Amino acid sequence: MKKISGVVMTGIFLVFAIFKGYAQNLPDAKAAFINPYSLAITFNKTTNLVFPYAVKSVDKGSRDVLVQKAIGVENILQLKAAKQGFPETDLTVVTADGSVYSYLLSYTDTPSSLSLVMTNNIVVPKPLAVFAKDATNDEIQDNARLVSGKNRVIKKLKDESFGIKLDVKGLYIHKDVLYFQIELQNNSNINYDLQLLRFFIVDRKKVKRTASQEVDMTPLFIWGNAEQIPGNSTQTVVVALPKFTIPDKKYLSMQLMEKDGGRDLSLKISNKSLMRSQTLL
Repeated sequence: MKKISGVVMTGIFLVFAIFKGYAQNLPDAKAAFINPYSLAITFNKTTNLVFPYAVKSVDKGSRDVLVQKAIGVENILQLKAAKQGFPETDLTVVTADGSVYSYLLSYTDTPSSLSLVMTNNIVVPKPLAVFAKDATNDEIQDNARLVSGKNRVIKKLKDESFGIKLDVKGLYIHKDVLYFQIELQNNSNINYDLQLLRFFIVDRKKVKRTASQEVDMTPLFIWGNAEQIPGNSTQTVVVALPKFTIPDKKYLSMQLMEKDGGRDLSLKISNKSLMRSQTLL
């Protein structure tokens, strides 16, 4: 028994000796800190962030901030406060070159600037626009016009409130482009001015007090009037998006927001619904 104990102790000593020698040869760990950029945004004006590369990921710490890509371009983010006087929160942006941009967002009634050009977390004066692929492609525009006149194939993807209805009539796909046929209906006497028609992928379940990660989908083209729904009228809008699928435990959110109003609507679209897209011949 004593011999066995001696062997065990010798083995343990060797293990510690080897680990200590290995640890001594390891380089010292160093951390590079990204200093967040302080940015104040407001409720009734849009702040534009222009990056040198396409935006690939956006993570915001609060629902009190609205974020979307500018239509037709890949490297411009548009920010706006969802409510006045929101508490300080954060925003993280990752661009196609692997750069990480960190912001501390606060509220102000009078922002000092509405357009900032960013590079490596530093504001620079030279702007650069990275246009989305096929943003003005004639075929996409022709297909969107064709989709706008098709009969309804979807019945239950809709939301309605205060006389305003957001209704998806059809989903189509052609050459890696998805076409959303959307009916906008205003059954009230008050015109509906659109502030935002947004598409983004979000987690089905979120743990309270954690960051809300949302991936915005930038339209390639929008056919129809996406600026106003006159009172007592119905109109069709077709939104063309690059082909995508929805990961597990996530869904596609479609959000319609009224400018200077409260008649906001939203839809949840599952990957199952997306897979039922009709082929556009």
